[in-house]
Amino acid sequence: MNTVTYEEVLSLFKETGHQIEELGCRFRELERVTKEQSKQISGIGNKFGYFTEGLALPSMERILTEQFGMTTIMPRARTRRNGEEIEIDVLATANEGINLAMVVEVKSR
Repeated sequence: MNTVTYEEVLSLFKETGHQIEELGCRFRELERVTKEQSKQISGIGNKFGYFTEGLALPSMERILTEQFGMTTIMPRARTRRNGEEIEIDVLATANEGINLAMVVEVKSR
């Protein structure tokens, strides 16, 4: 039977400690990379959403004016209240005789 000396046990603990430190460093790097990739993916999603809105806008403008009598069309209208902000893809209004507002949200699915 092979006996392990006190020095060998200490050496194994040191080695294990170094491995744990290295694993911690790798985990922090993985977290950093994952966070960066999440930002990039989110940015791509936003660009795709704006692209879809841009494709739909000309048709929406025509339909909102010709079929619903809208006189004002505001793409990407934003408003803030109590520190919170919302963005509406298209806000259309008609105040001449019909007092009407329409909100359009474009979905890319």
